[in-house]
Amino acid sequence: MDANSQPIKLTHKPKIFNNLESFIEGWYWVIPSNNLEIGEVKSITILGRSLVIYRGQDKQVVICDAYCPHMGAHLGEGTVEDNELRCALHHWKFNDVGICVEIPCLEKPLPLKLKTWPTTEKYGIIWIWTGETPQQPLPFVPELEFLEYESFLGSQLVMNIHPHIMMLNVIDTQYFQGVQALDIGFEKQELNPNAIIFSKYRRQNQDLPIKKIYRPLCKNPIYSVCYWYGSTFTLTVGTELRRCYLMLAVRPIEKEQVEIQTIFFIKKRKGVYGWLFNRFMLWLSNSVMQELINNEIKILQTMQFNLKTPIQEDQSVMQLINHVERQKPLTWKTWLLARSPENDIKENQTKWREEFTND
Repeated sequence: MDANSQPIKLTHKPKIFNNLESFIEGWYWVIPSNNLEIGEVKSITILGRSLVIYRGQDKQVVICDAYCPHMGAHLGEGTVEDNELRCALHHWKFNDVGICVEIPCLEKPLPLKLKTWPTTEKYGIIWIWTGETPQQPLPFVPELEFLEYESFLGSQLVMNIHPHIMMLNVIDTQYFQGVQALDIGFEKQELNPNAIIFSKYRRQNQDLPIKKIYRPLCKNPIYSVCYWYGSTFTLTVGTELRRCYLMLAVRPIEKEQVEIQTIFFIKKRKGVYGWLFNRFMLWLSNSVMQELINNEIKILQTMQFNLKTPIQEDQSVMQLINHVERQKPLTWKTWLLARSPENDIKENQTKWREEFTND
């Protein structure tokens, strides 16, 4: 009997992966940059938490907790003055780091602070860090880190699925070998404590006839996936001649739903022809990805994920689960640590692994 076909058990049950009550501390997308004008303030809900976002006259974006620390008035009803936010109820004013700078009925403001969150803009998106201080950079495509590129916002869509499960398909060895008939496996590489890369290490056993004809154009095929914070991933696919770069920024909007923003990248080209060619390729990439997602969405949305009988071909899936299990979990809505320090210490002593044990 093939050893890979024998039942295999996990040494420890995952506690964070596919958990509806928590999420991983990290960078999450908020709204497209062009959806927030200078002087505009909006109410938003991110990962269950009520927030307010505004853009000051200096064009910088500020994200803060939604309720005034005085009496709980919703700051989404307030107004932006220069780079500061004034509450609509008693007109208390807070600067861009949340410090109260004016209380109209007092000569000096009270020494209090409105909670603000680390915020930045990139790829045409506003991002928020869900902890006190960013520990790692924004997600990026590793291959493009030191190159000039252009980005393009693609489609947004909502799926009834946990983000961790939605991302498994792109590194599912069984899917490639069984459904796509490709001899593909993956090697992992830790980019940093919050990012892990999976790269294809084998090619097809047999080329299709059409592939043999165009083999010069298909030299050294590339397929690489980088996961960030258990919620966002980048995909590099193509050949030496043409490569496509994609980012799927994912965030839960309800406990059983996710909202996805697709972002496409392409190496920068000079001149009018280069600009037109890039726009066409970005549009084409968006159309193809939309079709691929539509083909898989029904299967993914009806899954009840429970990895009871993993086999050797599930190695990359289990490595991703192990990676997510090492992240810092925060609780939905409160954004507080999901586990106590005592539990963290105990779990670190018997860390969940991707090891296999045969029955």
